[in-house]
Amino acid sequence: MKEFEFVVTDPVGIHARPAGNLVKEIKKYADSKVSISKGDKTVDGLRLMAVMGLGVKQGETVKFTVEGGDEDAVAEALCAWLKENL
Repeated sequence: MKEFEFVVTDPVGIHARPAGNLVKEIKKYADSKVSISKGDKTVDGLRLMAVMGLGVKQGETVKFTVEGGDEDAVAEALCAWLKENL
């Protein structure tokens, strides 16, 4: 299991469009399970409505948990994508 935290810098947080793009990115890594946590709430990274339901705003920290055979590579790629897009 690989975990990392990310502070959202997007001015509007993770609303519909960024959440949709995030889910699409996570779908590329079918061999790994990605969970996203904010506070005490954890959701499956493949469920768009659940990701949007976290209500992540600019400046808030979310934790990503990656489980699977290629978890190190997935976590690294996902972290790079987040820095570029959120």
